[in-house]
Amino acid sequence: MLHIQNLTKTYSNGVCALQGVDLDLSEGMFGLLGPNGAGKSSLMRTIATLQDPDQGTATFDDIDIVNNKYQVRQKLGYLPQDFGVYPKISALEMLNHIAVLKGIKGREDRKVLVRQLLEQVNLWQVRSKSLDTFSGGMKQRFGIAQALIGDPKLIIVDEPTAGLDPKERKRFHDLLSELSEDAIVILSTHIVDDVSDLCSRMAIMGDGRILNQGKTDDLVSELTGKVWRSQIDKQQMAEITANHNVIRSQLSRGKIEVHVAADAPPGPTFTLIDGDLEDVYFSTLNANHIDSDS
Repeated sequence: MLHIQNLTKTYSNGVCALQGVDLDLSEGMFGLLGPNGAGKSSLMRTIATLQDPDQGTATFDDIDIVNNKYQVRQKLGYLPQDFGVYPKISALEMLNHIAVLKGIKGREDRKVLVRQLLEQVNLWQVRSKSLDTFSGGMKQRFGIAQALIGDPKLIIVDEPTAGLDPKERKRFHDLLSELSEDAIVILSTHIVDDVSDLCSRMAIMGDGRILNQGKTDDLVSELTGKVWRSQIDKQQMAEITANHNVIRSQLSRGKIEVHVAADAPPGPTFTLIDGDLEDVYFSTLNANHIDSDS
């Protein structure tokens, strides 16, 4: 169990990255969804023992994360948003090097572990290739391999699928799902589909705060009977926005497809639809006056 209570962090430049964050996470996949600048990476860095909060507590399996960093790191796997590697070294050599740094001292033990991990992330066949020849998805899978050294029970992945093609993204999703069967996996992302596809529980974050959290299906169900869709002309958009609770809008075949939250039809051209996680996400941000592109 990961228990987070009232985590607060303000950086030296005055940016308040975390404002009283509370979360309770158990085994499985947990999605942390929010726009850029929401505070997701700051929260992940704090949980990963890379920075201390100004106030608040965080415990993992009753271990104080702030005051017992070494103990936490023995159970932690972390794939940061920007995972740097030596580009001219092979995957095999690099993973062996990281295993040494993580305290796997026996040569034979490392040999067995490195092979096991590279096979698990489907990179054994390219083990001798230098990392600078890897695709984005292959680099992300290598990042997961290094995060799994030590059989961690808390795995943090920060924006792991940004820039991946659909095939690599699917492969990465399958791997994360497998890992979440016996560990807490925190998926921090601004990509709604990643959370929708993978996470049974989630939270939406913005301005350093948890804005909404719960079971993913329950959050979507709360919009049942309240989401209306219409295609309108561009010149109608200002009037719709002024008079209705617009969840989101996008161009579609020369018109604007608009979703509105309301208990009754906003107009004769609107039809009732099933809301989805994207509607939950944007309606939560709108209700808290947070720009989704921030």
